[in-house]
Amino acid sequence: MTTPKIKGTIGILTGGGDVPGLNPAIRAVTIRALREGYRVVGIRRGWAGLLETVRDKKADNRDNFIELTEDIVNRAGRTGGTFLHSSRTRPSHVPRKNVPEIYKDIYTDEINDLTSEVIKNLDFIGIDYLIPIGGDDTLSYGVTLYKAGVKIVAIPKTMDNDVPGTDYCIGFSTCVTRTIHMTNLLRTSAGSHERILVVEVFGRYAGFTALLPTMAGAANRCVIPEYKFKIEHLTELLINDRLKHPSRYSVVLVSEGATFDGIEMMFSDHERDMYGHAKLGGIGNAVSARLKEVSQLINKGQRIDTINQHLGYLVRSGDPDAIDSIVPMAYGNLALDLILKGIHGRMVILKNGRYDNIPVDIISSTKKLVDVSKHYNSERLRPVYESFVDKPLFLI
Repeated sequence: MTTPKIKGTIGILTGGGDVPGLNPAIRAVTIRALREGYRVVGIRRGWAGLLETVRDKKADNRDNFIELTEDIVNRAGRTGGTFLHSSRTRPSHVPRKNVPEIYKDIYTDEINDLTSEVIKNLDFIGIDYLIPIGGDDTLSYGVTLYKAGVKIVAIPKTMDNDVPGTDYCIGFSTCVTRTIHMTNLLRTSAGSHERILVVEVFGRYAGFTALLPTMAGAANRCVIPEYKFKIEHLTELLINDRLKHPSRYSVVLVSEGATFDGIEMMFSDHERDMYGHAKLGGIGNAVSARLKEVSQLINKGQRIDTINQHLGYLVRSGDPDAIDSIVPMAYGNLALDLILKGIHGRMVILKNGRYDNIPVDIISSTKKLVDVSKHYNSERLRPVYESFVDKPLFLI
């Protein structure tokens, strides 16, 4: 019996923050590809696995890549996170301290471009097509490789839902679902103590993860990175909301990248990743503290206490919800459809409720942010939703 000829090798990797839905996407790509006669290689730790691969057949590269089988992906396919692991590595901007040992004598600048080594490693592994799954940072390096001649088919992932060109990114629905659920849980404490509930959520530059839960009724108000608000205005609105509620409490969702007069974007530390991002955190604390101070001026000298909760990784951990189980399956199959036709340099997307694909370089040519003039009422600090006719599933 002769062994069927392999049509080619497909590489797949996950980069940036983890979200529920990554493992279903890896599973969808792998099972379809294997059945179509392709070999599938999972790159470990995002771009780091390709950066650190040792081009020696005798080298132990198990930490850098793995050949995927149906058994492997079926075990992980229904779970959250990414079994291939992830990183925020950017091979075109590697600090000298992060240059792999095998290259330390070659790359000695403070910041080094190791893209040529990545391309050689792709050839060493034998990858014909590469499917990166990630947000705009991870996929922007995919654009760099595409422009250098690598056959790229991208899948958008980020719970912030801010990859341009698509209405939906893997991880967003679960994030919104968890935010609504946990905010509703916190209402019991806020109501018991008649406090203002301040919930900090992810969202560095885009406020979708605060806007959509507020639209769904999880909060009275939300503040987002796209609009610099006034703390006095927010306090007045929340005090009025509190007075109208039978249990005397109100709720505000705060995007981690939000700012107000006197407070700029806040960081939990000053260490930056290879994409230039420092870790955000603390705006919820600042809003909470200022709400207590300002409330005395508005509430007849009586200070209103707050409950301040940072949801953090709780919204990106655990199993995917229904949408983040279905969309990754579709995205994986869409990627294979393109590869089977010999098409590359594309990103699979959802647009106006329909699956499609667009040129991958849109990622580096534009930004996807909340359009304040259309979708955010800056007087009420709430989302705008006057009509749902012809709107996409997530409205924005």
